[in-house]
Amino acid sequence: MMGEYRPLGPSWERPLTSDELRGRLVAGVALPQPLVPARKLGNGSELYDFSGAMGCGCGRPSVCVLGAFDGVHVGHRALVRAAVDEARERGLVSIAVTFSPDPAALLAGPIVNDTLLAVEDRARMLSRLGLDAVLVVPFTRELAATSHETFLREWLAASVSPVSIHVGADFRMGAGGAGTVAALRVVAGPLGIDVHGHELVSEHGRAVSATLVRRLIRDGQVEDAARLLCRDHMVRGVVEHGRGEGASFGFPTANVRIDASVCLPAEGVYAALVCDGSHAWPAAVNVGAPRSFGGAAGEPFLEASLVGFSGDLYGRRLSVSFVAWLREPRTFASVEELEATVLGNVAWVRKYLGEGEVL
Repeated sequence: MMGEYRPLGPSWERPLTSDELRGRLVAGVALPQPLVPARKLGNGSELYDFSGAMGCGCGRPSVCVLGAFDGVHVGHRALVRAAVDEARERGLVSIAVTFSPDPAALLAGPIVNDTLLAVEDRARMLSRLGLDAVLVVPFTRELAATSHETFLREWLAASVSPVSIHVGADFRMGAGGAGTVAALRVVAGPLGIDVHGHELVSEHGRAVSATLVRRLIRDGQVEDAARLLCRDHMVRGVVEHGRGEGASFGFPTANVRIDASVCLPAEGVYAALVCDGSHAWPAAVNVGAPRSFGGAAGEPFLEASLVGFSGDLYGRRLSVSFVAWLREPRTFASVEELEATVLGNVAWVRKYLGEGEVL
């Protein structure tokens, strides 16, 4: 029956190969990746010591790179690469210092549809970039009110013993955001710490930032976002019982509940890869409550129509990696029109992402 429906979606030159599909999953964090247990430090921060170079403490001189690193996009990767290169040249430890929760979330209040990567997934992605360790700093209102001078002298220097710090040129820290690159150099110089401010990576004349990546995702431009992330944008959630309309069309569906803080694409239908940690399937994924079943705009909803799957996923935690935008949300005049469109989207997934299980 699927062969009767014309694939509905963008025109691609060719289907993705099995190796390319697996590569997309490996590039992200959809597949299980062991993460060394974090060691709790006296100041409440958590240290992920990937290489074992930190030993029993953080007293070794280090090259430090600071940032939120949400998404670990191409700009973050360039910044980390500079720090890792310097550390290796000087025989020092390389450490990324990040914050949890995201400072913006604490200062502006709870943020909906914003987080690109959970802190553990950020640590996993950063571990692939050659760093010796990641230090996760608990960002509290007390820390937000701390001056950049105090943070640098009494907190950062005591925690990671930096002799060199790398940040983006637009980096600001400390109370009131007064800790610019220039201000940090004034404080760090007498402590024997170099501060390197790096120009932001640009793409098509735009500075690459987590803000830009979020904007692309929220606009449904998941392929453009993937280019900046070096991977498909991925979200995680737990499968719940849903409407079940997909079963009547001849394929299983998974209704995935996503935390409200996670950055979801614009409402519409996407081609995606759905993974339970050991197996993955191509899918047509609806983001947003379907209009034809009484859904309202902005209502949180994610339903995946899985290709080549049989079984029960209820209660399982899945990742959904968005590969391509297929169409906008719409209200259908009849069940027949809805069926033809949905099966056309599934036909696109079958044609370009494959007929069944990827892993």
